[in-house]
Amino acid sequence: MIAGAVGAAALIGVGEYTMITRNEMPTPVTGGVGGAFSLTRDNGAPFTERDLLGKPAMIYFGYTFCPEVCPTTLTHMSAWLRALGPAAADLQTVFVTIDPERDTAAKLKEYLSGFDPRIIGLTGTPAQIATIARDYKVYYKKVPLPGGSYTMDHSSFVYLMDAKGRLAALIEYGEKDSKAMAALHKLLRGKA
Repeated sequence: MIAGAVGAAALIGVGEYTMITRNEMPTPVTGGVGGAFSLTRDNGAPFTERDLLGKPAMIYFGYTFCPEVCPTTLTHMSAWLRALGPAAADLQTVFVTIDPERDTAAKLKEYLSGFDPRIIGLTGTPAQIATIARDYKVYYKKVPLPGGSYTMDHSSFVYLMDAKGRLAALIEYGEKDSKAMAALHKLLRGKA
């Protein structure tokens, strides 16, 4: 157990692991989440908050160099999309990087090719990412590693937004699939 915890802490960053296991990640408040943003899709096209309107959305903030939390969450999101069947066509699914220095549009496109093809990757300048992270109440922090590299500590919630761009619910990291699916069905029925 201890060896596993030490290994997990080394993989995902000591700060992130400690906060996740103690449930100390900042939790976004239900009101006032979201706002205007201008980012770039993984195909190079512009993407703004207006592109999220008209359909409910599932949004996750992470980064491509994340060794465990992000790929695990994206794997779950992919499974949820498959489980929704045809209803998934009514849901936008977005992965926003919190590491724009390394996560170019091309890098996001390559990375997301390993997950459901309906997941849209978004990147931008550090200032653009800071704006959307602030408005969505996303915690993230660059953490230097020995040798000059770095990792990113970050909150790990899946945001469920209604068709008008309002926060409907949050899915926490490690949430049971049954609870996540119930929240997604509720969102798609417009009852979230």
